[in-house]
Amino acid sequence: MEVKKIGIIGAGTMGNGIAQTFAVCGYDVTMTDISEAALQRGLKTVDGSLDRLVKKEKLTAEAKAAALARIRTAADLSAVRGSDLIIEAATEDLDLKLKIFAQLADLAGDQTVLATNTSSISITRLAASTKLADRVIGLHFFNPVPVMQLVELIRGLLTSDATYSAAEAVVKKIGKAPVKVRNSPGFVVNRLLCPMINEAVFALAEGLASAEEIDNAMKLGANHPIGPLALCDLIGLDVELAVMNVLFEGFKDPKYRPAPLLVEMVEAGYLGRKAGRGFFSYSK
Repeated sequence: MEVKKIGIIGAGTMGNGIAQTFAVCGYDVTMTDISEAALQRGLKTVDGSLDRLVKKEKLTAEAKAAALARIRTAADLSAVRGSDLIIEAATEDLDLKLKIFAQLADLAGDQTVLATNTSSISITRLAASTKLADRVIGLHFFNPVPVMQLVELIRGLLTSDATYSAAEAVVKKIGKAPVKVRNSPGFVVNRLLCPMINEAVFALAEGLASAEEIDNAMKLGANHPIGPLALCDLIGLDVELAVMNVLFEGFKDPKYRPAPLLVEMVEAGYLGRKAGRGFFSYSK
């Protein structure tokens, strides 16, 4: 199967990043979201990202215009009908994702691959909500999508070899590096990364050091390019909490319990960069 048309569900940080990546590589993209406002924010983000590439002379102005022209938007899920690959990149919420996948069977063509960008939820569980479980696979991109090379490829229990091969091929065609991962809570990267971030929140709550000091310690002592708390702000505190909850429920191990401070900050709406405030302030 040759993938030519891409359908993306969700125009947020991950959705618009995935849309940009495929459009720059010559694919026709349909990006959907629940509102026109969300779609316009997504397109504005793509436009700004492409502008930066043009200024750095990594992309020509003509290539930027061509990429933008390949992205079609619609505030209706049915617009992804006819896509060869549909990638769900909605909020990390199990009920929402199950609802979306339940609708995808009616929108998929005879060979359409159905992918999810979930960072932690079971691929098998999502696949069970559709009649096309053999065509469901996890394609976990990383933020920022246009920059990060890794894509975790996660097979569900019923994912077919043909589905895996098609997904692996398209990931390589857009210049990403696929890594095969078994279906398990958090997969590989978030299984390791999110507990580290969570432990940094515990350390902050205990007064071990300030947020700045914790981040500087990890940057200077562990050679991390960004500190764990700043990284949490970039990922989104709500996403970090969602992943920790999946790990905690999936393994039933208290070492994965979310830090109470993380829970409280999410309840306060301090979600990181996207909210203007998290462990650090991003107000203009």
